Amino acid sequence: MRVEALTREDDRYLLTSGDDRLEADHVVVATGAYQEPKVPTFGSELDPEIAQLHSSEYRNPDQLQEGGVLVVGAGNSGAEIAVEQAATRPAYLSGRDTGRVPLGLGRRGVWWVFSNVLTVDTRPGRKMRMKALGHGAPLIRLKPKDVIAAGVERVPRTIGVKDGKPMLEGGRVPDVSNVVWCTGFDPDFRWIELPIFGEDGYPIHYRGVVEGEPGLYFVGLLFLYSLTSSLIGGVGRDAEYVAGHIAARSATLRARWRSDHLPMDAKQEA
Repeated sequence: MRVEALTREDDRYLLTSGDDRLEADHVVVATGAYQEPKVPTFGSELDPEIAQLHSSEYRNPDQLQEGGVLVVGAGNSGAEIAVEQAATRPAYLSGRDTGRVPLGLGRRGVWWVFSNVLTVDTRPGRKMRMKALGHGAPLIRLKPKDVIAAGVERVPRTIGVKDGKPMLEGGRVPDVSNVVWCTGFDPDFRWIELPIFGEDGYPIHYRGVVEGEPGLYFVGLLFLYSLTSSLIGGVGRDAEYVAGHIAARSATLRARWRSDHLPMDAKQEA
């Protein structure tokens, strides 16, 4: 069922779906890191004849109409889409340089660094988390020179609309018929009616455990603990940590219930 609201009544959580109500001691929110596609508000001002597509909808070059394409957002998705488009049309990649992760350590070595060095417990990890949440993750599969070699033109940030066309920082207006927004996602936790969120819209937690609301947990968020937390290969460690926390809390709740409800002689036998 689709959960419409999560609230708390006394010491239990209440999940609402239509006329159905479900109570729980523990709730794990595993709705993922990529929820609401994010597009700048000025996108609505573009000429209707310019085709617009968010990266979450992109599948292949045939989805776009003839003419040039402006790819907004220079992270992994943006760079790869721009390279694919450049094979058949003028392609412009707009946005900040997100940097690149060197692969000199090999795939296993890089994965170990992503999982154990770039975490919320280390200074490099906290710095990377701020960058990943705000400006896109660094390139992994492509090098910046690969993007240029493919024929993609790197251009400044897209900051608005002029005469119905996208305008870049500095005033340039590229002649394009398509815009692909690789501008990321916003979290959508409007259904969680609890005071657990920070100014960035993400829940305040440590490794998925919400301290302000005992029994509430998150799994699968971008950089929940490490750079790999939202990936298939990295979410398991976070899930194991949360499961251990639930098991420990469940044992505490059972012991508390027995203390409150069992007769004294039964408590002594237990």
